[in-house]
Amino acid sequence: MVGMDFWLQLILVLACLFYGARKGGMALGLLGGVGLIVLIFVFGVKPGKPPVDVILTILAVVCGSATLQTAGGLDCMLQIAEKLLRRHPKYVCFLAPYTCWFLTVLCGTGHVVYTMLPIIYDIAIKNNVRPERPLAGSTIAAQMGIICSPAAVATVSTIAMLEGYQINGQPFGFTDLFAITIPGGIVGVFFVGLFSVFRGKDLDKDPEFQKLIKEPGMKEYVYGETTTLIGKQFTSKQWLSVFLFLAVIVIVAILGMFPQLRPKGLSMTLAIQMLMLLAGSLMMIFCDVKASDIAKSTVFHAGTVAIVAVYGVAWMADTMIAAHLNDLKIGLIEMVKESPWLYAVVLLLVSKLVNSQAAALAIVVPAALGVGVSPGIIVAFSAACYGYYILPTYPSDLAAIQFDRSGTTHIGKFVINHSFIIPGLIGVITASIAGWILAGIYGFI
Repeated sequence: MVGMDFWLQLILVLACLFYGARKGGMALGLLGGVGLIVLIFVFGVKPGKPPVDVILTILAVVCGSATLQTAGGLDCMLQIAEKLLRRHPKYVCFLAPYTCWFLTVLCGTGHVVYTMLPIIYDIAIKNNVRPERPLAGSTIAAQMGIICSPAAVATVSTIAMLEGYQINGQPFGFTDLFAITIPGGIVGVFFVGLFSVFRGKDLDKDPEFQKLIKEPGMKEYVYGETTTLIGKQFTSKQWLSVFLFLAVIVIVAILGMFPQLRPKGLSMTLAIQMLMLLAGSLMMIFCDVKASDIAKSTVFHAGTVAIVAVYGVAWMADTMIAAHLNDLKIGLIEMVKESPWLYAVVLLLVSKLVNSQAAALAIVVPAALGVGVSPGIIVAFSAACYGYYILPTYPSDLAAIQFDRSGTTHIGKFVINHSFIIPGLIGVITASIAGWILAGIYGFI
């Protein structure tokens, strides 16, 4: 059984996570340094190993995705998505979440949703659809797409951490993860859309909305001018950046599916790093991208913050868990065997705590593997790494509230009763259940 030292060190780690999450930005990673100093110099714990492979993989992916954004390829994708939505406005509650999910899968970042939000609002309000329905569903779906994307930080972190482990008696493969997360994501987003169709009152029956648009000037403000990317002309080099990026993603997928195509000794982690740097290089060379502009992109900024977070919190958590590994194995292995869903609950709560899927995985996965949790269970419940919708503090959620001029997307009086928590729980729980069922069918667990 664990002793008093464990509980004191756990309180220290949680305090660093809580304070770092409250400060936001790079604070989460920096506070990891405080925790490490106390663990090592006060408690005398042996230092753990920084997650170097994970950090380098994240950095390579961020460089590729940021170059795509700088080249203008991201806007090209968004224009295609908008055309689809405007052709079928009646189905916006389903199409908007699926569109945002798919864009995240392609691009590896949920930041695509920011440009889509005003477009989704415009389509909804002009067709008398309660904007809360597609807006809240889309922000949730966009974040659910992260663990389904071969170009996402959380995904490549998972691949790097499971490198060398076996699932169903075979070495963990690139396709093992996506055989669970992609179908699970599709199922989860469907239920998010299904719930969204029926949530809230229709605008013509909502007394608060009707009262709002009767105020002088408010109807014009609520309905506003059309926000659109349609009609915007993109250059051939901007479109080329899209094709180059997607071509590299296809190569990554092929090498993951057929490991025999990789040169001897080349792990999938290293392959992703090389290919993402290649993608960035090709776009920079052939698409007239200024290297100095890449670091100014929002994708690069968010990615570097994620790197710092993973660096600090993962190193701190690994140091603490490694010090008590033998004692933890005794009780936790039996608990997870009897109730595998406990792993998913822990991952979900840690995700909310650190407001990052990649950071949550970097904390929980090594600890789970260390105490003997099956890699199959880790893959089965990958969707549970998204839990930061529990409180409406994530930037994409706040952005949806700001873009909804009708006021239907909101934070409730009790904070917890906001527009995102129910679709978030529905999406993640159904995706996790689907992942568990699929893992059983595949023989992972």
